[in-house]
Amino acid sequence: MPALLPPPRTGAARLLDPEHLTRVEDGERLHALLWRPGPGWRMVSSAVLGGGIAERAWVLNAQVAHGYRRTDPARHLAGLARAAGARGPGVGLMTAADVSAHGRARDGGAEAVATAGVSVRGWAAAPPECATGAAPPECTTGAAPPGTVNIVVALPVALSDAALVNAVMTATEAKVQALLDAGLDCSGTPTDAVCVAARAPRDGADVHAFAGPRSEWGARLARAVHRAVRAALPAVAHP
Repeated sequence: MPALLPPPRTGAARLLDPEHLTRVEDGERLHALLWRPGPGWRMVSSAVLGGGIAERAWVLNAQVAHGYRRTDPARHLAGLARAAGARGPGVGLMTAADVSAHGRARDGGAEAVATAGVSVRGWAAAPPECATGAAPPECTTGAAPPGTVNIVVALPVALSDAALVNAVMTATEAKVQALLDAGLDCSGTPTDAVCVAARAPRDGADVHAFAGPRSEWGARLARAVHRAVRAALPAVAHP
C-alpha cells in the first residue's frame, strides 16, 4: 500500500481541520483529505465506507484516478486510512476531482469542507434511460471524465438521529443552491456523497431535534455548505 504523507500542520485550530495527504498510485500523484477528530463524534453519511449513522473517529476524502475500475472501494479506502495512521471506525469518500482544490467555510460554529468535480452532472429526476447506459442528452451535461461533489460538515452540538438525517437533507439543498447560483444546470453528479458529524450526546447536554434550513444549526450548516461548495467549484463553473 503506498504511503500517505501529511505535511506539517500549521495555522489556527479548527473544528473541521483535515490533513492534506498525497500518494502515488498507478503512476499518478493523487491527493486526499483526512480529518481525525477522535472519539466523541456521531456521523451520518452516504459514503461507500462507514455509511449510515454511528460513532466514527475519522473521515477520509480520497482522490482516485479517472476511470477508476476497482470493485472493492470500501476496502481500498480502509487501506488508505490505515496507511495514514487512522484508527478505529471511520468514513471514507472518494472522487475523481482534485481534493487539494477544496472549499471550506464556517458559519456560527458550523464548518464545511467540500470537493467538487462537476464534469459529468445532471438532474436527480432524470429519465429511466439515464440508468441504463443509453445516456440521452438530458441525463448529463458535459463530456469529461466523471466528477463528484463530496461534502463533510462538522457541528459542535449533539443531534438526534432524525436531526442527523435532516442535516443531510439541508446540506444537499444547500449544495443544489450553490450549483444553481454558479450557473450550472444540474442538481449534482450521480456519485455525490455527504457526511455530517455532530458531537455525541453527553449527560446533561442538549440534543437538538431539528436541523432543517430554518432551525438554528441547520441554517448555519446550510450557509457553510453553500459557501464551501461555491469555493470548491472549478473556475469554469463560476459566471
